[in-house]
Amino acid sequence: MEWLLYLVLGLIGGLAIGFFGARALFKKQLRDNPPINEKMIRAMYMQMGRKPSEAQIRATIKAMNDAK
Repeated sequence: MEWLLYLVLGLIGGLAIGFFGARALFKKQLRDNPPINEKMIRAMYMQMGRKPSEAQIRATIKAMNDAK
């Protein structure tokens, strides 16, 4: 009967550690690789030597969202 208590405690502990570990990993990934926003797209166009219109930025965002 004692082994059942250890099993339940181990399961609860493992779930808690897994949850917080996955959450920390997800936050780190978002911090290292932030999602692309309008400011980044505007900078990309400027690096290519083009001044983007608002319609071009919206179209690029829509194309990226559709690709997901």
